[in-house]
Amino acid sequence: MDQKPLGLLTIHIKRGINLAIRDHRSSDPYIVLTVADQTLKTRVVKRNCNPVWNEEMTVAIKDPNVPIRLTVFDWDKFTGDDKMGDANIDIQPYLEALKMGMELLRLPNGCAIKRVQPSRHNCLSDESSIVWNNGKITQDMILRLNNVECGEIEIMLEWHEGAGCRGVTSSSTKGGSSST
Repeated sequence: MDQKPLGLLTIHIKRGINLAIRDHRSSDPYIVLTVADQTLKTRVVKRNCNPVWNEEMTVAIKDPNVPIRLTVFDWDKFTGDDKMGDANIDIQPYLEALKMGMELLRLPNGCAIKRVQPSRHNCLSDESSIVWNNGKITQDMILRLNNVECGEIEIMLEWHEGAGCRGVTSSSTKGGSSST
């Protein structure tokens, strides 16, 4: 049975910072984003350890507990592509902020709704703010890559609920039910 998504999450993949060298003096990085059975890929940025992608990828979120995996690869023409690190994107704090719903309409533009600190449970390299701006909630993140000697990826999250979506406020984002 096909479950309707809670909503659509647009992940703005902005840039890479100090990515690992996998070729002679540089790398040809690209990112693969995986959520459940959805896989999306950025373009390859040739010979650059600080690439700028500025690409948007939109995924349907059916189960908010399914990890969103970002993996960086170095493209190679003649051999298999080399892995350059990975990170999980923790959307739980973002979804909690979305649940505030109509209360957000009273906030001024640019207001930080929540601040998320780096921890062992997320891949944040620095504090991340969830912000109300122009009628939208966004979250900027700098993710520290795991399983590699160096590298970070800068992204931004943005939520959309369209026709056919269940919506965040109508469902619990944790395994159980919640009532107040």
